[in-house]
Parts: sequence; C-alpha cells; structure tokens
Amino acid sequence: MLMWILIAILVVLALVWSMDIESSFGMRHLVVFLLFVATTVSYATRVSMSVAIVAMTTDNDYGHPVFKWERSVQDTILSSFFWGYILLQIPAGMLTGRFGGKIFITVAMLITGLVNLVTPFAATKGDWMAVCACRILMGLSQGLLYPSLHGLLGQWAPAAERSRMGTFVYAGAQLGTIIEMMLAGVLSAGPWGWPAVFYVAGASCLALAAVWMLLGASTPSTCRWISKNERKYIETSVGSADISEQKKMATPWKSIWTSLPFWAILLAHSGQSLGFWTLLTEIPSYMSKVLGVNIKSNGLLSALPYVAMYILSFVFSWTADFLINRNIISLPTARKIFNTIAFWGPAAALLGLSYIPAGHLTLAVVILTLTVGLNGAHYVGFLISHIDLSPNFASTLMGITNGCGNIFSIMAPLSVSLVVKDESSASEWRNVFLISIAFYFLSNLFFILFMSGKVQDWNEPQPAKTLEDGVKEVEEVDSSNKSRTVVEKF
Repeated sequence: MLMWILIAILVVLALVWSMDIESSFGMRHLVVFLLFVATTVSYATRVSMSVAIVAMTTDNDYGHPVFKWERSVQDTILSSFFWGYILLQIPAGMLTGRFGGKIFITVAMLITGLVNLVTPFAATKGDWMAVCACRILMGLSQGLLYPSLHGLLGQWAPAAERSRMGTFVYAGAQLGTIIEMMLAGVLSAGPWGWPAVFYVAGASCLALAAVWMLLGASTPSTCRWISKNERKYIETSVGSADISEQKKMATPWKSIWTSLPFWAILLAHSGQSLGFWTLLTEIPSYMSKVLGVNIKSNGLLSALPYVAMYILSFVFSWTADFLINRNIISLPTARKIFNTIAFWGPAAALLGLSYIPAGHLTLAVVILTLTVGLNGAHYVGFLISHIDLSPNFASTLMGITNGCGNIFSIMAPLSVSLVVKDESSASEWRNVFLISIAFYFLSNLFFILFMSGKVQDWNEPQPAKTLEDGVKEVEEVDSSNKSRTVVEKF
C-alpha cells in the first residue's frame, strides 16, 4: 500500500513539475497529463506479458490453465509485439501530421484494450500462435502511439515548457514498467490468476480511449474547452501550423533526409535503443552469471534503476528549462549537454560495471542504478529535438527515428547471442558492453557536432499543388498576359 501511495505522490509531483510556475493549470496541462497516462498504460501492457508468461507456464493452486511452452516459444511470444510495432511508425507519423494525433491515440488504446481482453481466450481456446497474433496486433496499434505523442506535443507544448512537458509524457514509460511489474505479479499470484493481468490492462485502455474521445484534442484550435488567452499563448509559442494547414503541406522528404540535424537525432535514437535495451534485457543475466547476483529475485532491486531514471528525468528537465528560460545557455546547448549526460554517463558506468569483481552486490546495484538513472537525461536531449527542428513534421520525424530505433532494440539481444558463447565469461560479456559503449559514444559525438535547436527552413514547405491550383495559376497568367497586351497597345 505504501508503494502505491508513493507512486501517486510521484505522479502528482511530476505533473506540478511539468507546469510553468508562473501560470495556472490550463487545458495544455490536462492534455499532457492524458498523454502521460497513455504512455504509462501502453508500456504497462507491453511489460504485462513478460510477467504473466511466468504464471502461464507455472502450476498454480487455483485451477487456471497452464501451458507447457518451451523457452523458444516463450521468446517468440515476447518478441512478437515488436514485429507489428515497427511496421506503422513512419505511416503513423505522416497520418498524424495530416489528421491530428487524437484519433490515432484513441484507436491505439481501443485496439490495445480489446486485444488484451481477447488474449486469455486466445491462449486457452487457441494456441501460442494465437497469442502471438494478439501481440502482433497490439504492436501494430501501439505503433501509432509515439508519432502521435510527438505530434500532439508539437501542437500543445510551448517552447518555454517543452522540456518539462516532454519529459513528463515520456517518463510514463518507466512508471508503467514499474507499476506493471508490481501489479501483474500480485494479480498472477492471487485467485484471479494470470487472466486478470490482461483483463485489468484491457479495461484500463478502453477507459482511457473513452476519456480521450471526450477531453482530448489534436490542436488548441480544435479544443472546445480551452480559453482564448491560453490558445493564443500556445499558438504564438509553438510555431506549428494548424491541422487544416498541415494537410496542404507536402512532406519535404529530400530536405529531411539531407538534413544533418535530423541525422543527428536518428543516430542518437538508434544508439540509445541499442544501449538501453542491452541494459534492460541482458544486465540481469550478466549480474547473475558473472557477478553471482540474482537481481531478478529481488523486486526492489529490479525496480530501483527505473525509479531512479523516473525521478532524475524530472530533475534534468527542470534544470534544462531553468537554464534555457534564464538565458544561461541556449536551447541547442542544453540539448547537447543533457544528451551527453544520458549517453556518455551510462557509457562510463557500463565500462565500470564490466570490471567489477564477482560478489560485490552493493557496488553492482549502485553502478547499475547510476547507469539507468543518468539515461533519463535523454528525454531533454535528442528525444524532444524533433519538435525543435520541425513542429509541423515532428510526428513524421519521430516515426522514422523510432522505427529505426526499434530495429536496434531487437539487435540488442541478438548481439549477445552472437558474441557470448560462455555466459560465465566476463571477457565475452565485456565485448558486448564495448559495443553498447561505442554506440553511446559515437552517436552522441555526432549529435554534439551536428544537432541544431533552430526550426528548419523545410518546416514550412510550399503546399502541394492540386490540379485546381494549377488551372487557377494558368488562368491568372493568361489574364495577366492579356492585361499586359492591352496596356502595351495604348
């Protein structure tokens, strides 16, 4: 009970932290809070299978179905989410830019909720392939989420509040992971059993979809609850066009792919994904096999690094906005400083972790907590930089970088299987860590050299010309030529 009270306090403090001290609570804060809840719930549903599958394959005292799935089948089920997740990233970014993020977040939550409600039936009446199909469909639906989040932040987050709001929204990923690790374990062990994990997740997603339909809005101009003063404040600050105007804009693909600042974000996102997912998926095995520390057996030790990341992310975001708004450092400098903390800090800590002698539990946990905690600075580093470059195409940019990033997420465990042949060999594990360190170092170096905090010229391209526009232009030219001819005659 105390843990849930602590989580509630952390959420309230985080929301207050994301607000501008000099302004009252406004509609933009409610929208950002709903985005935070969407991130939290979606990440909880991702983690749910990781916890529930243990109960699904273990005998219980309540008569719930037990499945004798081999380890390879379990790994296939766990990874199947990402098969669908990668596919819709870029299309989702483009569609969000044209039609707004509200409808796609609602659809993502609705489908995720329905899939979770169906999963127990698929497992008991079908087989493991039916469960995989559910996970793939859930991955497809959640592929709409991150591009939509970025598109909505581009419309709702004023520049002076962007770092805090962006951090608040994306930190929901860590909170969702922590909550689900605790809640799913309790539900699976109780009389409701593992099916309750999916029923609770499904009901939560459907409830959020309903709230989004009622209170959510893609832009301040389409929100019926916002005041005129707040709408004016947001629209004069964010520098993005309204949805009706964005529909007329052709995506400047050539300008995007030839933009060094965009490549700086893309490489940073890829480096972060490889490094972080190596930490998330492989560090527990390393600590168990090499250091003799079974961190998975202790729930507090498992959650501690992510609690540190959640809390420190708000410290970093507040510090970044304070330094920027007081004109102590420029926005590009802030992005580079905090991205360096998020990348080179964990790289150094990871190097230290790889040389710890076996049996040093306290030192290993401290370094692991420091490694993951410092990584929380990436929320005010590259992750929010898409909006800095192009508020109008932030969702498209996020779709591209998040899609590429998730490819590297899948590569993390594959790199371990290729490099590590003896799981008890510290030297072989060290080679894995050196790969992550190299990605952390080089991707951040490129980010430092080429990242820009300025809105790019291609943020406002010329609208795509329609056939009617072409006819009008020809008519205008003809009319102009006739007038010129008449004038010349006189």
